[in-house]
Amino acid sequence: MEDFKTIVPVEDFNWESFEKGETYSEKSKEELIKTYDDTLTTMGDKEVVIGVVTALNKREVVVNIGFKSDGVVPMSEFRYNNDLKIGDEVEVFIENQEDKKGQLLLSHKKARAARSWERVNEALEKDEIIKGFVKCRTKGGMIVDIFGIEAFLPGSQIDVKPIRDYDIFVGKTMEFKIVKINQDFKNVVVSHKALIEAELELQKKEIISRLEKGQVLEGTVKNITSYGVFIDLGGVDGLVHITDLSWGRVAHPEEIVQLDEKVNVVILDFDDEKRRIALGLKQLTPHPWDSLDTNLKVGDKVKGKVVVMADYGAFIEIAPGVEGLIHVSEMSWTQHLRSAQDFMKVGDEVEAVILTLDREERKMSLGIKQLKPDPWENIEERFPVGSKHLAKVRNFTNFGVFVEIEEGVDGLIHISDLSWTKKIKHPSEFTHIGAEIEVQVLEIDKENRRLSLGRKQLEENPWDVFETLFTVGSIQEGTIIEMLDKGAVISLPYGVEGFATPKHLVKEDGTQAVVDEKLPFKVIEFNKEAKRIILSHSRIFEDEQKEAARGNNEKKARSSSSKKDAETFTPTVEKTTLGDIEELAALKEKMTEETQASAAKAKKTGSKGKSEKSKAKAAPAEKKEEKTEEADKTDKKEDDQEKES
Repeated sequence: MEDFKTIVPVEDFNWESFEKGETYSEKSKEELIKTYDDTLTTMGDKEVVIGVVTALNKREVVVNIGFKSDGVVPMSEFRYNNDLKIGDEVEVFIENQEDKKGQLLLSHKKARAARSWERVNEALEKDEIIKGFVKCRTKGGMIVDIFGIEAFLPGSQIDVKPIRDYDIFVGKTMEFKIVKINQDFKNVVVSHKALIEAELELQKKEIISRLEKGQVLEGTVKNITSYGVFIDLGGVDGLVHITDLSWGRVAHPEEIVQLDEKVNVVILDFDDEKRRIALGLKQLTPHPWDSLDTNLKVGDKVKGKVVVMADYGAFIEIAPGVEGLIHVSEMSWTQHLRSAQDFMKVGDEVEAVILTLDREERKMSLGIKQLKPDPWENIEERFPVGSKHLAKVRNFTNFGVFVEIEEGVDGLIHISDLSWTKKIKHPSEFTHIGAEIEVQVLEIDKENRRLSLGRKQLEENPWDVFETLFTVGSIQEGTIIEMLDKGAVISLPYGVEGFATPKHLVKEDGTQAVVDEKLPFKVIEFNKEAKRIILSHSRIFEDEQKEAARGNNEKKARSSSSKKDAETFTPTVEKTTLGDIEELAALKEKMTEETQASAAKAKKTGSKGKSEKSKAKAAPAEKKEEKTEEADKTDKKEDDQEKES
C-alpha cells in the first residue's frame, strides 16, 4: 500500500469569503499588490526603453521591457540586423501600453529614428563601423538604412574595384563608415570602400616592398580604358599602357584582354611614393624585329597591311610588330604631292619595295612608285623637243602655268608662251585648273625633272605678217580697252594690242580719250622682237598742223620771190606829153636798138638771178624742215623715255 500524506486544514481559512470569490485576505491582498508592483517597471507612452528579445520568428520579435506583458515588434524593422537572436537587447519605442486587445505596442524603427541623428553624429566623430541595410538602387549608387535614416552609398564607395552590377547588393546588410553629414539637409553619405582600403593599404605596402623591375606576376584584369588596362596584383593595381600590350598596333585594349581575365605581366617601373606601377604584357614575348628574316634587304619586295594613315604617309605592317613607312612622295612619280589618303586606306593589302632598312633602330621605309618605271629615264625619246602633247592644267603662278602631261611628267608654260598677240596678265585669263591644253615641248631639264612648254608655238607667228601691216607712220583704227597709270591699251585689227602714253591720247579739242572710245591712231613704233606697238592719236593732227604750217611757209616764200622778180625785170614807164613826141620819135629807132640789146643782156642776167632767187626762196623752207625734224626727234626721245619708265 502506498503511504498517504495527512492533509491538515488551514485553521484560519475563511470559507465564507471563498464562497464569495474573495480568495485573499485584505492583508495578503495588499502584500500581493505591493509585490507585483515592485516587479513591474513604471513607464509611460512615447518613451524609448531597452528591452530583451524573448522570442522571434519570420514575422515577429517578442520583446520583454519589464512590463506586465511582452510587446511584439515586426521582424521587418530588424532587417538591417541578420544576426538578431534571443537574449539581445534592443531599443524600442512605446507607442501604447495597452491597445484594445490589451496588447503592448512597441516599435524598434521609431526608437532608432528618435536617436538616429545622435547616433549618426557619434559614429562619425568616433570613426565607428556601423551596420546598414541596402534598401534599393538609385542613380549613381545605393540607398542604405542607417539607424532608421536613409543614407546614400555612392557607386564608387561600394568597393575598391569598379562595380558593374549594383543589384547584387540590394537586400544585404553590410558594414559602413559614415564619411559625410549635411546637417542642414539631413543627408548622410556612407562608404563600404573605406573599410576595405584601410586593410588594403597595409597589403599594398607589403606588396610594393617586395616588387622588383623585371619581376613577372600574375594579375587579374580589373578595368579597361581607351589608354590601357588596370591589373589587380592582389591588393595593389598596376597599369599596362596600350603601347605595352602588343608589339603590333592596338586600336583598343579589348582586342588583347577581357575583364576578369588572368594574365601574366612584367613590372617595368614603379613609384614607391605615388604607388604607381607600370606593367608590360608584350615584353614577355620576343621582339618581332629580332626574328625578322635576315635575308631581307633594300630593294626587296614585301607585302603588308595598312595599319595607320597620316597626311604624310602610311604605316605598313609586314609582320606583327614590324612596320615600314611609305611616305606620300614615294607613292607616285608625280611631283604634285597629295594626301596619302588619296592612294590607300587602313586595311588595304599593298605591295612595296624596301628603300631603307635599319635593324638596330628598327626602322624601315618603303615605296610603291618604284614598282613602276621612272617616266624620266627615257624622257628624250618619249617627249622630244618640238613634239606636241595634250596636258592637264595643275596650277597657276604669276609667271606661268604648271601642267602634267602624264603621271610624273610636269612642265611649265611661261606666260609669254601662251599667246602671240594677247597681253596676258595672269594665266587664269587664258585657261583654268583641270583644263586640258595642247602644248609643244620647247626644252627638257632632266636633272630637275621639268619640261619647258609652249602653247603659242602651235600656231604661226603672226608678227611676221603684222610687220607689213602696222608700218611706222600708218594710220590704224583702234579702241581703247583699258586705262593704266602710264597710258592706255588699244585693241587693233587682227587681235593685236598697242600702247599709247597719256600725251598721245589728247584729242584735237584738248580733251583726253577714254575707255571704249574708237579713234584713229598713228603707229610711231613697231618692235617685232618685243611684240610691241606704240601708237599716238595726237600725232595725227599734230603732223597735219605741221604740214599745213610748212605749206603756208612755202607759199609765202614763192609769193615774195615773184614780186622781187617783177621789180627786177619790168622797165620803168613814165608819163609823156605831146611836146615830147617829136623827141620820142627821134629816139624811137635808137631805143629799139637799145631795147633789143638790153633784152638780150637781161635774158642772160635774169636767168642767173632767177636761180639765186630760187635758192633764196628755198632757204627758209629748208630751215623749216630742219626745225620739224628736230621737233620729231624731240617727241621720239620723249616717247622712248616714257617707254623706258
